[in-house]
Amino acid sequence: MSPVTVNGAAIHYSDQGPADGPPVVLVHGHPFNRTLWAPQAEALGAAGYRVVTPDLRGYGESAVVPGKTLLSDFADDIAGVLDHLGLRRAVIGGVSMGGQIAMAFQQAYAPRVRALVLSDTSPVAETEEGKAFRSGLADRLLAEGMDGYADEVIDKMLAPYNVAAMPDVAELVLTMMRTTAPEGAAAALRGRAERPDYRETLAGVRTPTLIVVGADDVYTPVADAEAMLGLMPRAVLAVIDDAGHLPGVEQPERFNEALLKFLGTHVASDDSDA
Repeated sequence: MSPVTVNGAAIHYSDQGPADGPPVVLVHGHPFNRTLWAPQAEALGAAGYRVVTPDLRGYGESAVVPGKTLLSDFADDIAGVLDHLGLRRAVIGGVSMGGQIAMAFQQAYAPRVRALVLSDTSPVAETEEGKAFRSGLADRLLAEGMDGYADEVIDKMLAPYNVAAMPDVAELVLTMMRTTAPEGAAAALRGRAERPDYRETLAGVRTPTLIVVGADDVYTPVADAEAMLGLMPRAVLAVIDDAGHLPGVEQPERFNEALLKFLGTHVASDDSDA
């Protein structure tokens, strides 16, 4: 798919499934790219959904933008891609940082959100300790590159037992991390360090929401997902067994089953315009 220039940056994206299907936008986390969602794009496309998966600015094939990229900047880019495609509303989903971008999109563009999918993420504002950590990590990635960081966090991105049992999945995730531009990753880290608290935003959401979490996620554990569930009157929770922080690639069949069930209940029967 040819890139589209949005807010001064060339954004690459994939657009799969029937053009007239209910649109679903899936946003990857840090430090990955749109291929993270390949199992979901295939399954949703086969089920009749139009699936749009962008590479965030600084990641994948999209333009590398150094400096600082706020979550709201990423959300504005998503809105620009939707505008380019002529889509007024869509299901907006994301994993980890992508989930926080989905929350930022909800905050800024609520009328455009048909439903939310929040996977392995947290709405809580960054702590002072977290700000210092992200700033230091940004400096480290610029100085050292991505390889050492990728090796250090692979058994947190995936459940440790899956790193051993699923070498192809581990290699896929490692490759995405290692090939991410350090400048783009650092810009996102600096922006994410300034993230606001989205709990008030989530408490006001009246659209259907699916919260997904890997049962063994150490970054955003099940308790975090349950706390989000308590904020949102129309939310449902799916806990994916035998998975860590990236259940969509660790257990794609289970993840897809939960996602398709949710969309079939709350979106497929929704005849409002896209």
